[in-house]
Amino acid sequence: MRFAFFVFSGTGNTRRVCSRLAEELEARGHETETYPIRTDSTYPDPRAYDTVLIGYPVHAFNAPAAVLKFLKKFPKADKKNPKPVYLVRTSGEPLKLNDASAITPRRILKHRGYRVRGEYRYVMPYNIIFRHSEKMAVRMWRAAETQLPAAADEIAAGGGTRRGVNVLKRSVAFALRIEHTAMPALGHHFKATDKCVGCGVCAKICPQGNIEMVNGKPKFKRSCVGCMGCAFSCPEDALKISLLNGWRVNGKYAFEGEPAEDGEVQRYCRKSYIRYFHSAEDGEKKK
Repeated sequence: MRFAFFVFSGTGNTRRVCSRLAEELEARGHETETYPIRTDSTYPDPRAYDTVLIGYPVHAFNAPAAVLKFLKKFPKADKKNPKPVYLVRTSGEPLKLNDASAITPRRILKHRGYRVRGEYRYVMPYNIIFRHSEKMAVRMWRAAETQLPAAADEIAAGGGTRRGVNVLKRSVAFALRIEHTAMPALGHHFKATDKCVGCGVCAKICPQGNIEMVNGKPKFKRSCVGCMGCAFSCPEDALKISLLNGWRVNGKYAFEGEPAEDGEVQRYCRKSYIRYFHSAEDGEKKK
């Protein structure tokens, strides 16, 4: 079977998860191709593949605006025989509210003749709000690694389940969808500090093409979607992200070393993280 991955990833977490899932599918004898969701990318016709996978990070319990815009341009498929699609999402915390991020993608895809057959969500470290410890990052990645083989088996077999979205989840997601209109304005006011060396890394990373280098310094336009790739990846930590600067996270996670023990999990959503880790780890032990 042929699988196409279309992946939006500003700081690399979602890309990392989807790459490993693609490896698992290839290990089972399938073909995979991956395409980044960027304004400077070109894409094949998704109808040419047996199955389509959409990867994205959850933004304020919603799918990023760039992903929704991308899905709205999908060529229409046969609604009587809808093309199977799987959603592969990453979130910074294991709250069930993140399941609401599937609401709008499901609706758009259904309208265009595709059917979301299954949804998967993996917890990966924050690139905004606060920085997780390196040990937490390691444990998150190990939890994802233990779950991805089962997801590959299920996807290859054409199975899958969709997560329920109740009224509370819908209401919270709807309220926070204001990010889609707020980020272009906020992002326009991102600024480089005197630490900027004009390397251009931020402009190269930005999936929206929202940054251009002018006189050796980044200039921010009005199409930011809040992926935080620029601030997170700046080698000099030289960007101020407007009103969100107090939540700025800079520097890649290593994902190597010793994982956090239960007692080393931070207080924020502590019980949820521990339940998530134990669920993944118990599933691995049963194999």
